[in-house]
Amino acid sequence: MDSASTTVPFIVVFVTVPNREAGKKLAGSIISEKLAACVNIVPGVESVYWWEEKVQSDAEALLIIKTRESLLDSLTEHVKANHEYDVPEVIALAIQGGNLKYLEWLKNSTGEN
Repeated sequence: MDSASTTVPFIVVFVTVPNREAGKKLAGSIISEKLAACVNIVPGVESVYWWEEKVQSDAEALLIIKTRESLLDSLTEHVKANHEYDVPEVIALAIQGGNLKYLEWLKNSTGEN
């Protein structure tokens, strides 16, 4: 990996939303604020989870957010402030490598707040 990709650590963040429309709204605000370079909206996710002392199951959409690690705190606060859920999922995974031109675009398409 070249220096451009190693000097700016990148992450993928997963956020579930109740439906595609909520996902589009949240994704648009994330991109507008330059908190991420790209958000994929994956509809048709079925989530099974423990909540309020019982097993729950809901249809959801999944946001796959590509951004800089340094923006995670700001992104998390943005999601919490703009999400319908009381406890929204925000889970970050490190990007270990990839297309260097894509990673350069990711770096240039996000801004530090």
